[in-house]
Amino acid sequence: MGDHRSHDQHTHHDKDGQPSHVTHKNDGANPLSCMVVTCSDSRTKDTDTSGKLICHLLKEQGHSIREYHLIKDEPEDITQLLKQAAQQTDKQVIIINGGTGISRRDSTFEAVDGFLQKRLDGFGELFRYLSFQDIGSPAMLSRATAGIHEHLVIFSIPGSQGAVQLAMEQLILPEMGHIAGELVK
Repeated sequence: MGDHRSHDQHTHHDKDGQPSHVTHKNDGANPLSCMVVTCSDSRTKDTDTSGKLICHLLKEQGHSIREYHLIKDEPEDITQLLKQAAQQTDKQVIIINGGTGISRRDSTFEAVDGFLQKRLDGFGELFRYLSFQDIGSPAMLSRATAGIHEHLVIFSIPGSQGAVQLAMEQLILPEMGHIAGELVK
């Protein structure tokens, strides 16, 4: 006979008896200060629908947008922007969209990956898994990534609206408060 233990036997509980993952989600309900960055050689602030969508979804959940930038997909520019953000203490989360593919001009991944002090490998893995369910095998071309640099939680996602919506709704918004909270423990 197979082992029929429920998954709940492996779930940790907090002092009130709630499963710890539920407590973590509730801890993440505090408003966060965010920076949104679109990396694109072709978009303008008027045509940056993905950047606007990120801002809208963040505000809808009560988070604030401290800065919004639209920059070219140039590694030096991305790195400089991240360094400036790390020197400031008014932001907790940076969400970057665009430049995560494999074309010659896609260099956001290299800039972000080189900046991270701790990587959250599960983010990219889960994003590609969820994308695969949506778009099939082209999901493997995404180099979405996330991690930590000092006090900042940094997410780097593709620039398409579908990818932004998937990443924001299924991964980033549910967990960014929990991740940011871990950085101040």
